[in-house]
Amino acid sequence: MSVLNEIDGDAGGRVIDSLADVSPELAHTVGAWAFGEIYARPALPPRERQLVTLGILTALGGCEAQLAVHVNASLNVGLTPEEIVEAMLHAAVYCGVPRALNATFAAKHVFAERDLLPVRQN
Repeated sequence: MSVLNEIDGDAGGRVIDSLADVSPELAHTVGAWAFGEIYARPALPPRERQLVTLGILTALGGCEAQLAVHVNASLNVGLTPEEIVEAMLHAAVYCGVPRALNATFAAKHVFAERDLLPVRQN
């Protein structure tokens, strides 16, 4: 849980708590395996793990709620809004423009909540 809290802040705990009444085992899996074992591995720092996660969720499509959580986490571990948008733009080449659009709009919502708009692009 400490890795989850470090990366996701309060959002991670809310995800775990929201599963308690319907699937405590899934909550445990997210906390213990995904964050306790995988995210805690030293070979990739949290910043790079979040870039990978953003790319995968963008490519999968239909994961906008999870994208919002991970956009917040990406900001928490030092990615800038510009880098997040660039990662989603890059993903468009491989997974298609519609999925990149959906991901970018999910990110835009998070940026607005965190008063990070407008995002400046080079």
